[in-house]
Amino acid sequence: MSPKLIILFLIIPAIGFSQPDFNKYFRNNSLRFDFLLGGDSAQATVFPQQIKQEPYWGGPKKNLIDNAGYGSHRFRVFDVKTDSLIFSKGFCTLFQEWQTTAEAKKTTRAFYQAVIFPFPKNIVRLEIDARQRDNRFKTIYSSEIDPANYFILDEANSAYEVVKIRESGLPENKVDLTILAEGYTKGEMGKFVEDAGRMAGYLLAEPPFSEMQDKFNIYAVLTPSAESGTDIPGEHIYKNTFFNSTYYTFDIDRYLRNKIIKAVYDAAAVTPYDHVYVLVNTSRYGGGGFYNFVSVCTADNEHSKNVFIHEFGHGFAGLADEYYNSSVAYENYYNLAVEPWEPNLTTLVDFNKKWKPMVKNQTPIPTPRQAKFNSEVGVFEGGGYMSKGIYSPMMDCRMKSNEAKGFCPVCAKAVKQAIDFYTK
Repeated sequence: MSPKLIILFLIIPAIGFSQPDFNKYFRNNSLRFDFLLGGDSAQATVFPQQIKQEPYWGGPKKNLIDNAGYGSHRFRVFDVKTDSLIFSKGFCTLFQEWQTTAEAKKTTRAFYQAVIFPFPKNIVRLEIDARQRDNRFKTIYSSEIDPANYFILDEANSAYEVVKIRESGLPENKVDLTILAEGYTKGEMGKFVEDAGRMAGYLLAEPPFSEMQDKFNIYAVLTPSAESGTDIPGEHIYKNTFFNSTYYTFDIDRYLRNKIIKAVYDAAAVTPYDHVYVLVNTSRYGGGGFYNFVSVCTADNEHSKNVFIHEFGHGFAGLADEYYNSSVAYENYYNLAVEPWEPNLTTLVDFNKKWKPMVKNQTPIPTPRQAKFNSEVGVFEGGGYMSKGIYSPMMDCRMKSNEAKGFCPVCAKAVKQAIDFYTK
């Protein structure tokens, strides 16, 4: 092979993994595209709602293309003039979870969602893709957006008070976590700030976050509710709260979520943010978390510390649930014929791309759930709400139970990679 060809082959990979120049394509604030994601178990449709300009861009300016490949969905932004990819991000949705329930086979529903990216300088094409059962992405929406369009909302944000819990540096170089108050009345805002600070302390004391505390900015946004607490439909308890949070999502009593997602985005917009966490003022056990979307947790349960960290594992690092013996509404959540996208689950279809290098040569694959393997990274059957055909890295982990000592090495590695993406 000639020297010129050798040089060409060396250059091509570098080009393939290069990141766009932020200042060439974007301004230092955000564009938010709101939509309804609706359909049934087999079909998904995007129904646009609004496009809005927001004052801050809290994400990285160096890593604009998300190469992790995580998420049940992704969105991509292309510069129309050059047809080049200038931004992408994976994310998860409540709609995708609902699609795996029995109800989705009989009826249709829609859930509010938004995608956010730096405000473009020129006309862009937004594409939203849904991951199919065979793991491939399918484009379900495509539209051009002209930043000069006068229908892009440019409204003043509501004047919610912001308390800085931790400030470590410029948002573009840090993980920016915004915590919103839910079910706290105006008179309970002091309690909320204390609760948010306590939860932030729990998170930053847990490895690997404890090793990287200086990479976080954390904000508390004071969003007072008319009433204290949250809805518990199964007990006929209903509260007038800021984000209309509720238990019994998919009729699971511990599954807590917010119904008014638009209000979540509007409130979070008073800060730069990479991830939004809604803290609910109740002592009842529960929570929920969605990758690159939103996490929810209660403030005063005895397990709130572990649940807060667990749900952040979902929302920030794309980690899957590793438990398989708790009641859920999902049916055959994973296709066992393909490799799950989550970093802490495998079907062994393509295990070489997962944590195989972290498994000792003498550790059997699959690995029996026996006491002698308690502290070993292995391949243990059970995870992702399924007891057969899918495997997780350790006997126990923060993504499996509240009794675990913390994240397993596989999950800790994924968390570190996520932090690096936002801060390097």
